[in-house]
Amino acid sequence: MTMNSMNVAVIGAGIGGVAAAIAFAQRGATVTVFEQAASLSEVGAGLQISANGMCVLRALGAVQDTPDGAVQSSGTELRDYRRPNRISFVPPPQAGPTWYFHRADLLDLLVARAADAGVTFQLGQAITDVDLQTGRVGEMGCFDLVVGANGGQSNLRAALNGNAAPQFSKQVAWRAVVPFSPQDAPSHAVLTMGPGRHVVSYALRGGSLMNIVAVEERADWTEEGWRLSGDPDDLRARFADFTGATADLLAGVQETHLWALYLHPVAQVWHKGGLALLGDAAHPTLPFMAQGACLALEDAWVLASCVSGSTSVDAGLARYQAVRQPRATRVVAAASGNARTFHYAPPVSWLAQTAMAVMGPRLSARFAWIYDHDVTRL
Repeated sequence: MTMNSMNVAVIGAGIGGVAAAIAFAQRGATVTVFEQAASLSEVGAGLQISANGMCVLRALGAVQDTPDGAVQSSGTELRDYRRPNRISFVPPPQAGPTWYFHRADLLDLLVARAADAGVTFQLGQAITDVDLQTGRVGEMGCFDLVVGANGGQSNLRAALNGNAAPQFSKQVAWRAVVPFSPQDAPSHAVLTMGPGRHVVSYALRGGSLMNIVAVEERADWTEEGWRLSGDPDDLRARFADFTGATADLLAGVQETHLWALYLHPVAQVWHKGGLALLGDAAHPTLPFMAQGACLALEDAWVLASCVSGSTSVDAGLARYQAVRQPRATRVVAAASGNARTFHYAPPVSWLAQTAMAVMGPRLSARFAWIYDHDVTRL
């Protein structure tokens, strides 16, 4: 169908929402992004974009082959929390490079590209109501298509699927970024595993920063969110038995945020009327495959492609769900599986580490089905 007369609203100016806005604008649609925050900013944190996400960023014109400031991954080193020597090393996927981005930098690239494509941003607009029959977005007018890209606690997801209570995973992630020396920064990520806990670290902004995600099992949590301030001393106390370079990184943390990890089922209904869900609004995932942003980027491209390639919006949205729901479900399940693997306690951890030492070079091949997936060629 022709997109030149199509008016699209995107609710949420995160990575997936802005990517969707670009994808529709590239195809000729008039696109407005509504964001409840008063400014487009992100809490300082890193994210990984593997080959399946990078192909979308390139197709959108948001990045070049070598993204400015991002760090190209040379793989992942696996360590035990008590010993400095590596257990194994997982090489990067053969599908193409994985890049470590500062989240704010990636969002800036996308917003700049969206502005070039003619996308309009309306900030400070908390959208609480979308009419599924008319496409009316609050008081902002009517749209041919409304894209719900406003996160795992999306009110638009609830409008299509009801208010299902999420399940606390009994895991909490501490997030921090610390200054680092570029000449000393490794190009690989480090995954340090201990009983009921693990720490992931990797370089950002050319090695001038180090991103830290420290995950622990906890039962005493009630609030869902990822921007809750934490106490750096409490973080260090909870990981006090982690040694070596990991302990050194934690010693440098001056500010940290807590992210309670909740399990949401993949939405059963992704679209109704002129409303479609995207990213975490459709399929929140635990971070243990580092695929949240990549899945949202894939969604953005496929959604715009399905709508533009169909005879009607309804047909395009049905195709979108048929294509994306099975893949998202599989990736979410893989992430949940890694949550268990990273936290084994002795003696099971000894067996797991022995297996990792042998299998390390082949672990990325195990998930080739994730990284090899190029939605821009489907």
